[in-house]
Amino acid sequence: MLDQIADKWSMVILASLRDGPLRFNVIKRRIYGITQKALTQCLRRLERNGIVDRQVITTSPISVEYRITELGRSLDQPFQALYLWTLENLGEVEAARARFDARVASTEDADNE
Repeated sequence: MLDQIADKWSMVILASLRDGPLRFNVIKRRIYGITQKALTQCLRRLERNGIVDRQVITTSPISVEYRITELGRSLDQPFQALYLWTLENLGEVEAARARFDARVASTEDADNE
């Protein structure tokens, strides 16, 4: 379940749906870089887990829209906390990455000598 919630696309999809239901293509246009296949798979997993609801709209032409369920809305607070943590600690994380990358690069250079 944690893999589903913390998935690369799940949080972005849920953020897109936060203000109300959206059709598939609207979600796809809002999320830069997501493929149709990845969006379809992620929405299906979210629906299966009760986080998102899929509703067929029987207008002409028939369309489908997705909305966050009450269970899905219960993730708002944890997601907000994670988002704030990311904002507050991004500089420290980037510094740690730079130190690590420099250390690995110097180790690789020594190995190649």
